[in-house]
Amino acid sequence: MINFEASTFLLQWAVGGAFFLWVTGRQRLVGLGYGWTTRIIYLGIASLSLVTGLSLETLWIRESSTILFLFAIVISLGFSVARRRAGVEGQRALQSSRIVRVAEMLGRNNEEDIEDSIAPKEFPPALDLIAPFIGTVGLIAGSVDAGGPVALSIARTIVGAAFLGAVSNSMLLGHWYLVQPGLSREPIHQLVRWTGILWIPELILLCLPTGMFSVLNGTIDDNYNGLLGWFWVACVIATICLVGVTRMALKEKAYSAVMAATGLMYLAILTGFGMDLVARILLDA
Repeated sequence: MINFEASTFLLQWAVGGAFFLWVTGRQRLVGLGYGWTTRIIYLGIASLSLVTGLSLETLWIRESSTILFLFAIVISLGFSVARRRAGVEGQRALQSSRIVRVAEMLGRNNEEDIEDSIAPKEFPPALDLIAPFIGTVGLIAGSVDAGGPVALSIARTIVGAAFLGAVSNSMLLGHWYLVQPGLSREPIHQLVRWTGILWIPELILLCLPTGMFSVLNGTIDDNYNGLLGWFWVACVIATICLVGVTRMALKEKAYSAVMAATGLMYLAILTGFGMDLVARILLDA
C-alpha cells in the first residue's frame, strides 16, 4: 500500500499548477495579471500543505522544499509586478495591429499612433520554472515516505501533479478571457490538450498493482460495498468526456464558446480530482 498524505497531495497540486503557469507564460500571449492570480492561488495551496505537514506527520525534506517553493513563487511574483509596464510581447503586438487597422481606416499615418520607443524588459518566464523544480524534490521525498513500490509511488505523484495542474489551469485561464477578450485560443487549447494527454498515464499508474483493479474486484474493501470504486470509474470516464467536449466547444468561432469551455473545465476539475484523490484514499485503505 502507498499511504496517502494530505500535505503531499496539496504540494502536488501547487507544483503542477506552477509548472503549467510556465507552459502558458512562455508563449508570451497571456497578460501578466493571469500569472499574478495563478501564483497567489498556488501560494495559498502550498501554504496549506506546509501547515498540514507541520501539524500532522512532519517530513522535513518535504516541508523544507515547500518553504523554498513558496519563496520562489514570491520572487517570481515580485519580478512580474516590477516589470508590469513591459507587459507581454503578444499583447503589445495585438495592440499595435489594432492601432494600425484603426489608422488605416482613418487614413492617418501609423507612425502618429505607434510610439517609437524601446520597450522595457519583460518578465522572463523561465523564473516560473524554479518553483516547480524545487517543489518536485518535496514530492519525491513525500512519495518515498509514503511506502509501497518507490518507483510507482513517485510516478503517481509526479504524473498526478501534472494532471491536476493542467486541469486546474485550464479553468483558471478560461476566466482570463473575460479580462483579455482578444487573446488567442491557443493557450487554452494547449492546456486542455495536456489534460487529455496526461489522463492516460494517470489512469494507467492508478491501475497498476496494487491499484484500482484491486478495489473493483473486491480485493481491497472500500467499506461501501464497492460504491466508491465505481464512483471512481465514473470520474475517470466523465473527465475524458468533458475534455473531449471542451475541445469541440473551443472549435466554435463564437466568443461564448470559451465561456462554455470554462464551465466544462469546472466540471472536469471535480471529476479529475475525484479520479486522483479518491484512488489515493482507497489505495491507502
